[in-house]
Amino acid sequence: MKIKNRQQFLVVLTIAAAGLYLAVNFVLGPLEGWWETRQTQIKNLRDSIRDGNGLIRREAGLRSQWAEMQTNSLAPVTSQAEQQFLTAMDGWSRASGATITSIMPQWKVESTNYNTLNCRVETEGELGTVARFIYNIEKGPLAVRLDTVELSAHDNTGQQFTLGVEINGLALSK
Repeated sequence: MKIKNRQQFLVVLTIAAAGLYLAVNFVLGPLEGWWETRQTQIKNLRDSIRDGNGLIRREAGLRSQWAEMQTNSLAPVTSQAEQQFLTAMDGWSRASGATITSIMPQWKVESTNYNTLNCRVETEGELGTVARFIYNIEKGPLAVRLDTVELSAHDNTGQQFTLGVEINGLALSK
């Protein structure tokens, strides 16, 4: 095959190469990025739907758990909440046999919906009594959480222990 007009062929070939370059870089590249973004959005939406359906299936359990949390939270008034917390601490220490040596409560205003009562509690007793004290706090109905637990021997024989705990109590605004 003989090319009659070589210059015309090179112009057509150059225009075709430039068109192919433009198509690859300015059409196919962005389309590929758009397609990947779209696939990611579809995956995220499917995950959201799956999570939403799971929440719908667990609705009754979640509502009862939330109702229990609201019932067991500290009172919205700070003085009542502190009294409720101190009464619970006294009951837990009596039930376990641990001796409370100090309580240092401090309020934190987290948002308009809830506050937290941060409290540092120091107790003394034998290993079994301080373990029961921790167990009573964890299993009690009050909406509290142990953040830090520090246990140290109070004597040389290891019979008496000092327990320091940081407890957070939840007070929901009604």
